[in-house]
Parts: sequence; C-alpha cells; structure tokens
Amino acid sequence: MDLRHLPALNAVKAFEAAARHESFSRAADELFVTHGAVSHQIRALEAELGVALFAREGKRVRLTEVGGRYATQVRAALTALADATRQIRAGDRERRLVVTMLSSFAARWVTPRIGSFIEANPQWDLELLSTNALADFARDDVDAAIRFGFGKYPGLHAELLLEEIFFPACSPDFNGGNLPKTPAELANAPLLRSDDELWRPWFDAAGLTSLPEPKRGVLYQDSSNLLQAAIDRQGIALVRRSLAMHEIASGRLVRLFDVDGPSPWQYYFICPPHMLHVPRVAAFREWVFAEVARFKQLFDRACAGRSGAGKTPDALHVES
Repeated sequence: MDLRHLPALNAVKAFEAAARHESFSRAADELFVTHGAVSHQIRALEAELGVALFAREGKRVRLTEVGGRYATQVRAALTALADATRQIRAGDRERRLVVTMLSSFAARWVTPRIGSFIEANPQWDLELLSTNALADFARDDVDAAIRFGFGKYPGLHAELLLEEIFFPACSPDFNGGNLPKTPAELANAPLLRSDDELWRPWFDAAGLTSLPEPKRGVLYQDSSNLLQAAIDRQGIALVRRSLAMHEIASGRLVRLFDVDGPSPWQYYFICPPHMLHVPRVAAFREWVFAEVARFKQLFDRACAGRSGAGKTPDALHVES
C-alpha cells in the first residue's frame, strides 16, 4: 500500500465535517478553526484531487455528485480510524470524560467557563465534542451530552438544564448609537435572520401581530455567526440568552426591550441511566448545574434596571 499520495488529514477532516453539515461555518465551529481555514483546506483538497467536491451557491454550499461519493468513503475510513484509536485508548477510558453538545453552545457558553471544571478535576481528561449531530450513546464513545430540544429522549436520563428565551439585541454603537426605543420601530430596522431564530414568535409576544417574518438580507445558518454580525453593527439580531449573555455582560451587545420570545427548545443534560452516578459524569453534572445557576444570576444582573434601548456598556457590565 502506497500511502505517500494520501491527502492531508486535516483537509480530509475539514471536508468530512463540511460534507456532514453542508456548511463551512458549522464545520469550522466543530473543528475549532475559522471559516477561512476550512474553506482553504477544502479548496486545497479539491485542487489535489482535480475535482469540485462542493458547489458554491452564494453563502450556501452543497456536495457535488462526486463529492457525495467521496464523503461516504471518507466517513467510513475516518470511522475505522476512530474505532482503532478508541480501542487503543480503552485502557485509559476510566480517566476520560467525553461530553457532546451543540457547536454554538460549546463555543459561547461552555468554553468560557470550562476552566474551573478542569482545574477542580485534574484526575480526568475532558473531551468536549462540539457537533450539531445528536450522539448515539449505543454507538458513540460518549459519557454525557447537553442537548437543545424537546426533552424526549427515550431510554436516557434527561434533566432540564436551562430554559431558553429569545430577545432582540444589537451593538450599542449600531446606527450611531440611536437605537430603537419601541418594538414597533423594528419594522424599519435591518433585522438579521437565522434558520434557528425566527422572528415571528417574538413579534407576537411584543404585540406586533401584523409584522411578517423578514425575508430579505443575509441568512445565517450558525447562531455564533449571527451574534458576531450583531456585534459588528450589521443589524439587530434575535438572540438566545445562553449565547448572548457574555456579550451583553461585556457591553459588546445591548438587549432591546423587556420582551421575551418563547423557545420551543430547552437545554437538557443527558446520559445513559447507568452513567449518572459514575464519578466523572456526576462531577460534570454537578459543575454544569452550578454554572447554570450562576449564569441565571449574572444574566438577571446584566439586564437589571434596563428599560429599553440606550444604556451604555458600563450600565450592563457584570463580572464574568
């Protein structure tokens, strides 16, 4: 077997993730690299293979026919490699804590906080699997998960971890600092859009029953990119409090109006029942619930005393 002509492993991993999500941004979040890095790796792979693996359609990408075939074969090869690696690591399995969660939640909520868990539990090697795919506990080498959904997970231990709410937010410097004073003013404002954060339920909660779902402008497939666009003063975003709180606390975003939009999904702590009292899982569960309690207090402080737009960053700053 001549292995000299194999493509670079990082490029193959980037391709597999992008093929699975059909999104370079979500692949970048999963791999903890930039969108540009994923794009560069895939273009280099396409150049090496001499074929187009993706068709670019504006902001969207889709697999070509040959790209789809290659993705199936690459995924099988990477799975075999992962299985072989897992077997070698089996002797150290009791030291490894493997937790999976959404890419956006991992990046915006867990990563800024996880240092305290690592410092308090040096006896375990934590692996955070950042992915938008649901873990299969019967197949995947995973101890626990944080899932964003309806809470119906047959055969698994599921606890409500954090209730989600939606609300509009923007940079305090958006529109030169002249921010909307009432919800009705959003009718004439640039509203950022996302597949996961629809405006219509929030419009109803705010009494804007005649205002339609925005159909124009950039559509963001990733919640982290949506937040960044708001931070960069591109418009007003409908954000999740779990993802936006750190930006509100730091003054990079300001919440508009005291109107919460309902979320059909909440965050749940999930694990197989037999894993609940395993020390490494029990320690992570205790830590994450304590962090959620602290998060709620910080969020309330960050938004306390604010009666609409126009607050300065200092008025929203809390210790984080």
